[in-house]
Amino acid sequence: MTVDQIKQRFGIIGHSPLLNHAINTAMQVAPTDISVLVTGESGTGKEALPQIIHQMSSRKHGQYIAVNCGAIPEGTIDSELFGHEKGSFTGAHEARKGYFEVADGGTIFLDEVAELPMSTQVRLLRVLETGEFIKVGSSKPLKTNVRTVAATNVNIPDAISKGKFREDLYYRLNTVPIIIPPLRERQEDIPLLFRKFAGDFAEKYRMPNVRLSDEARVLLMNYRWPGNIRQLRNVTEQISIIEQDREISAEILRNYLPDHGKTNLPAIRTAGAPNGGGDSQTEFSERELMYKVLFDMKRDINDLKKLVLDVVSGQGDAEITEHHASTIRRLHQDVAPTDFDSGVHEVQIHRPGEHTFDEHEEVEESLSLEDREIELIKKALERHRGKRKAAAQELGISERTLYRKIKEHNLG
Repeated sequence: MTVDQIKQRFGIIGHSPLLNHAINTAMQVAPTDISVLVTGESGTGKEALPQIIHQMSSRKHGQYIAVNCGAIPEGTIDSELFGHEKGSFTGAHEARKGYFEVADGGTIFLDEVAELPMSTQVRLLRVLETGEFIKVGSSKPLKTNVRTVAATNVNIPDAISKGKFREDLYYRLNTVPIIIPPLRERQEDIPLLFRKFAGDFAEKYRMPNVRLSDEARVLLMNYRWPGNIRQLRNVTEQISIIEQDREISAEILRNYLPDHGKTNLPAIRTAGAPNGGGDSQTEFSERELMYKVLFDMKRDINDLKKLVLDVVSGQGDAEITEHHASTIRRLHQDVAPTDFDSGVHEVQIHRPGEHTFDEHEEVEESLSLEDREIELIKKALERHRGKRKAAAQELGISERTLYRKIKEHNLG
């Protein structure tokens, strides 16, 4: 079979040379019985390689057992892997076969092998070297004929230096190493994977496929993807469900990519300041930052007030009204109190006919904060010579929000 046929059979997407090399190595070692260690970051799809090795070996008709070593408690891992005798520990009401006994003649995949306790590593080394193991609570050695493939996202040489992994076990497992590249090193495969996931979710949720604009595709390919394929799949599912527009722009995509090049905190320094420095003309003053934070708080409080008024005026059921009111109270508790004259006031819950908001006070506060908002936007646009993307980054808001504010205040 060719590499392309293997990818089609096992549902592997991509044409990256690094990916092809990993698959080709798995195909070459499959007919032998030597141990293989698959390494790669979390979420890269390491579990596909052991299946390829098993299915292309003479053991393909035997058992294939995948074990997540990190998911089994330390107190029971030996019993799970090697079995136990009746009465060997509390709760051992009958004898039990372990995975190495069950998989005799087949293949066992030890995922997250670096999570094994040191005592279990000693037992595993004996199985790999002699094919012998001893059940928990027994003194009789048993034989097994198992092909072992292990995988980890841990830097094992580093773990060895820290005394967390046996060096002799590492060399025994690592007869042939296979490295799965992270997604950021497979840039050409990222749009293919997105398209595949988008099609899967469109079928699952019975909705049209989402598509990427050219700018969004570039952004997708240049993102670092710390969670690799697992993260890309998750992002694709979120976009497929949440976004109404099936054409995904770069602006929309940024909302789903954490740390894609800017932080979620208000900008302190203009992004393009020479040598990473700034002066009084390119930095927000503390007062400007405070006004920005207070404006955001004011907007949230006003939204909550409106919700309360809508609920109270639109529903007659006292129980439902009180339920919504208590929800608003809980939300309001998350807003930190301040001694500044910020225009942020405690939300009071009133029954119909008891509305006591000071409308004059509300208008004055809104105008004052609105003036500060306009001033901040104007300064940011001036500093960046009208470049809205850079101004939005400085203000700590999205481009879409900035466009709406410019239109709302007739600044364009």
